[in-house]
Amino acid sequence: MKIYTKGGDKGKTSLVTGTRVKKYHIRLEAYGMIDELNSYIGLLVSHELNERNKNFLLAIQHKLFNIGSILAADEKEIQFELPKLLSSDTESIEKEIDFLNEQIPALQNFILPGGNQLIAHCHIARTICRRAERRIVKLDTKAKIDQEIIKYVNRLSDYLFVLARFISFGHKVDEIIWKA
Repeated sequence: MKIYTKGGDKGKTSLVTGTRVKKYHIRLEAYGMIDELNSYIGLLVSHELNERNKNFLLAIQHKLFNIGSILAADEKEIQFELPKLLSSDTESIEKEIDFLNEQIPALQNFILPGGNQLIAHCHIARTICRRAERRIVKLDTKAKIDQEIIKYVNRLSDYLFVLARFISFGHKVDEIIWKA
């Protein structure tokens, strides 16, 4: 299979349905942000993490790929079934957040991103996730988007924040307290 098709050489690309759109189309922005987030989570997985965190992040990468394929389809009918995102997928993130939160001290202050490279990478992934969420919400004003996607991405940013705190605590790295 050839990777290049030359179909995008004039600034357009095809959605899953075959519809051709400009490469700056809001739908491409939305699933492009999900792709960027997925890549950054791949960077997190490449770091020293415990097996539970690594496996959970890998599962998230699969869900993000599913979300990207859902967002890459417009309202036209397609000949195959796209993957679905379920409320149980969002609930699994909530359960993991709760599990990690039980392991760390309660948050008492606003904290700044950083502490070490891995913690900083978690925060960068979190901000990419928030940007993806904003693009998806904007797309939702123009096309009907499954609300479970918005919930999932919102909860994922919360998970990435808590994961950063969990890693900080586990590695005995002091959190950087924000001082006004």
